[in-house]
Amino acid sequence: MKEQILNHLNSPGQLEKLYRTNKTSFRQEFSSLYPQLSGNVLADFWHERLNYESDAISWGSRKEFLFVVLLAFVAGLLVKIPSFFPVDEEYFFPRNISFLVLPFLTAYFAWRSNLSGKKIAFVCAVILVCLLYINFLPNNNQSDTLILACIHLPLLLWVVLGVSFSGNELRDYKKRLSFLRFNGDLAVMSAMLVIAGGIMTAITIGLFSLIGFSIEKFYFEYVVAFGLPAVPIVATYLTQSNPQLVNKVSPVIAKLFSPLVLAMLVVYLGAIIFSGKDPYNDREFLLLFNLLLIGVMALIFFSVAESSTKSTSSSAIWILLLLSVVTVVVNGIALSAITFRISEWGITPNRLAVLGGNFLILVHLLLVTVMLFKATIRKAAVTEVGRAIAVYLPVYFVWTVIVVFLFPLIFGFR
Repeated sequence: MKEQILNHLNSPGQLEKLYRTNKTSFRQEFSSLYPQLSGNVLADFWHERLNYESDAISWGSRKEFLFVVLLAFVAGLLVKIPSFFPVDEEYFFPRNISFLVLPFLTAYFAWRSNLSGKKIAFVCAVILVCLLYINFLPNNNQSDTLILACIHLPLLLWVVLGVSFSGNELRDYKKRLSFLRFNGDLAVMSAMLVIAGGIMTAITIGLFSLIGFSIEKFYFEYVVAFGLPAVPIVATYLTQSNPQLVNKVSPVIAKLFSPLVLAMLVVYLGAIIFSGKDPYNDREFLLLFNLLLIGVMALIFFSVAESSTKSTSSSAIWILLLLSVVTVVVNGIALSAITFRISEWGITPNRLAVLGGNFLILVHLLLVTVMLFKATIRKAAVTEVGRAIAVYLPVYFVWTVIVVFLFPLIFGFR
């Protein structure tokens, strides 16, 4: 996108075409280019246009709107498959929950980015293979490898979504950071829609109950069943059509929660000593410990992705550095605990999956911590921190493929 903008800088029609093709990517790349283009009449015009804030909500083209409605409707139909057909819900949802949302977001970005036929075929083939594979695994609810495959499959489909989002710029680390920012914006917008939907649900059910109608069963079986998978689809559509809706909220959340989470982690590590909880022998505590680690790591990565597109104060970078250091300590505790459990009680699919995941996260966090240290001490660019995050992401994809496809074979589906 950046090269295309530079090549067509003096062609208003081509710039307009690029903008309409992918507004979010155009806005980000043009903003990074503008300092060197300042003074060019057309560049100045686009700068003012892109930074003009309007209260109006854009609903995109009619074709795009109808496409989003169709995606949401089909996603709702898939949710109702156990109701329409003799399919066990306990069999269907654990295996297919990720297929109710992620492939539709993938389809949206494939359509929006005008993916080539080869890439569309590749994306469809991967999704189809995953769908068939997970549903043909032996039906054993006690199988650890089945549970691991169901847990890791959403991450695999998330990577496919990233391929669709990146379009023809998959190798560009900035595009990967844009994808991480999109995930943060999606979480914020989805939370807003869920809150609004919850309020509407309470009001609707309450109003009907006042006149003697009990609509709870119908409402939850049809309205909520179709509404929940539609939330991330509609949220994606809104964030892509109206970047201004969350482009100020997400940075505020990142800046607000980073110091709060840092303080919480420090206090929490101290409280563990006096609580008597032991991640080395308490399996449930170790599980929660790892969930905490993943959540904090996601916050760090999201904060860096947000900071990489704009100037960041030294205090904010210091907070991220300290948060990374503390998270490395948390990861070290979790890694030593799972290593201890393996040495004491042997290797199981769950322990090996946690060990591998923790090790990869530790390496990634160390890379990010080193780059943050350079950004604070040597005044290196924050963009280099973003590069360290983005370049490492394919490693998680490889590990996910191993857990989903090889673990069941290695451990005999147990």
